[in-house]
Amino acid sequence: MTRSDLAAAVDDVLDVDAEAFQSRVREDADVIKEELAAGTFDNPQAIVGLEYEFYAVSDEGSLARLPRRLLEFVGFEKELGLHNAEMTTSPQPLNEYGLDAQESEVQARLKAAYEPMDAEGLHLVSDGMWTIPPEGETAEEYLTDSVSDAGIDLATNMSASTRYHAMANTDQPAGMTLDAPHVSLEANTVMPEALITSIQPHYQVPQAVDLPTYFRYALRFAGPLVALGVNSPFYPPDLYDDDATPAEILADSHDEHRVGVFESVLNVPGEQEKVRFPRDIESIEEAVDRIVEDNTIVPMPVEQGGRFDDEFAHFRMKHGTYWRWMRPVLGGSSRESANARIEFRPLPGQPTVRDTVAFQAMLAGLLQSMVRRDHDLYALDWADARDNFYAAVEDGLDADFTYVTADGDETTDSQAIYEDLFEHAERGLLDCGLGEEAAAKYLWPLRQRARHGVTPADWKRDRVRDQLDDGDTFQNAVYAMQCEYIENQRETILEGSFADWVGRGDGLEK
Repeated sequence: MTRSDLAAAVDDVLDVDAEAFQSRVREDADVIKEELAAGTFDNPQAIVGLEYEFYAVSDEGSLARLPRRLLEFVGFEKELGLHNAEMTTSPQPLNEYGLDAQESEVQARLKAAYEPMDAEGLHLVSDGMWTIPPEGETAEEYLTDSVSDAGIDLATNMSASTRYHAMANTDQPAGMTLDAPHVSLEANTVMPEALITSIQPHYQVPQAVDLPTYFRYALRFAGPLVALGVNSPFYPPDLYDDDATPAEILADSHDEHRVGVFESVLNVPGEQEKVRFPRDIESIEEAVDRIVEDNTIVPMPVEQGGRFDDEFAHFRMKHGTYWRWMRPVLGGSSRESANARIEFRPLPGQPTVRDTVAFQAMLAGLLQSMVRRDHDLYALDWADARDNFYAAVEDGLDADFTYVTADGDETTDSQAIYEDLFEHAERGLLDCGLGEEAAAKYLWPLRQRARHGVTPADWKRDRVRDQLDDGDTFQNAVYAMQCEYIENQRETILEGSFADWVGRGDGLEK
């Protein structure tokens, strides 16, 4: 698509009648509710899936733009930035073979990508945020460069996504800023969101009517689960304020800046937040209504291609900008595959495939066990769950959490919290037919993080401190850390885990 074609497509989107679009969304919601009543979205058992984002780097570790032909060849899809790639796994039943299939599919597709990418001097990185900009560019230049075509602002380094380009040109744009300790950046597009990459496990509930119960539990263990995965304590160095010292940056950095990036880039100051920690859902019909009533930023033309969920295509389109950190999904390409699921969105990319699948297994195991056993965490106040989430974002495993154990005891003791979480994650996996050895294998990488009190964010921060102590500048310290992260990942991504980095004696003990 040429620049002029993209600008024309954006202009067409801006002409869509918002009221007519919203009217169709409401009609679609009625269709969904009828299908819910008919049991269309019910399934015999829980099913798991995964969205997995990456960014590309050169042999030297600098951010790199990905040729689109490479993505198609190895089965990846484009994402927001020209440096991004996304993999979506095939949904599998929640059992030992299903989880093994999830891990094997990711490994197989990554392995297939290596040879053609190596030939181009490129590598895929699984991470929460990149910190080394493309060679010869600053991060600010890469994220803010744009052109105007026929009055339409287009981000130079953004994929040809009409919706995202349109967000910079509508009367109700996104925030398009970065706002973090010692970082401030304004852009005229949403391209700054392309700093971040994530993993998004999906859990399909057996009975759609029970989704609110599963959703409530997911909200209540979200904070401690995110704390295990934090992986983005640093922005690219040139984005920091000139007067910020390395000591100030280290002292004030959050363990998971990815959450702040997504919220500040897409939320509009003074308006209802589109990206936020969601409230509880009392019924599956309320979940539908929440999406219907959410603020529409860019009403899009809707194309239909014979899928089952084309029967509610306007609703499906609107759901694409329902940006909650956990969100319900109702969909399916066919009536037979229709499902109700929870999309768990706050986790950053992880050091290895095994770490990624560990989070998928832990999320599924917790949901399976807590719902089945009526775990007393259900009673935790929503405000405490929200506070736990943002505490994890800021402080990782050092955060103060409020939790309710299976015995009904409220506790703030971190050890007791993680003992309860891992016990129920394992029980849930055993309930699904996994043997004790298999269940332990999937959870082991995250148990190691909790046991040692060390996350990827801690590893990164320790590396930067070591480099600073050796006399490096802050920029060189961050770049050295990032290169070491990439090198460790190349050695361990397919078969190892972040726990192997700990086992090497890499100075991870606090």
